[in-house]
Amino acid sequence: MGMDVIAYTASPRDTPESKKDHGYIVPGTGDPDGAFPSAWYSGTSKEHVHEFLKQDIDLDATKHFLSTEEFELLHKSNTNGKGTYVTNIARGQCIDQKALITALEKGHIRGAALDVTDPEPLPADDPLWDAPNVLITPHCSGSTDVYADRGFQLLIENIKRQKSGGKLINEVNRKRGY
Repeated sequence: MGMDVIAYTASPRDTPESKKDHGYIVPGTGDPDGAFPSAWYSGTSKEHVHEFLKQDIDLDATKHFLSTEEFELLHKSNTNGKGTYVTNIARGQCIDQKALITALEKGHIRGAALDVTDPEPLPADDPLWDAPNVLITPHCSGSTDVYADRGFQLLIENIKRQKSGGKLINEVNRKRGY
């Protein structure tokens, strides 16, 4: 597809086994072996995140994970002259929207595609609507014509796992908040 995939995880994925996705994947889709990424970065500190951001990559990526400092770093590390695009399909609070608007207005970020905002829905008078080079969609990035079918496949798989005493997929961890 003409793109380079670079992965970022909280925990290191140093071995082929650790790079495998043990969650639910619809057969014939995804990357169950973790073979797509050409590089893996990990860590939970700002230093780890900054090392990742220095790689001249676009990042989609909790609260204000991307803010003024990170946008400056992306701008300075962009050596190809094309500019950095930011995409958020995760949670609106991951991006400091005021800092994003400033970075867009200064030309430090070339554009943004946001499927989630903070708050959601975004108020009609929010300045993000008027920011340059922004595409805002109504939290629909996960919606496809096979969404319900995948959900049922996941439910069936979890029922099988629960019956056999196995680990459930996509189990909510209340301590983590997701």
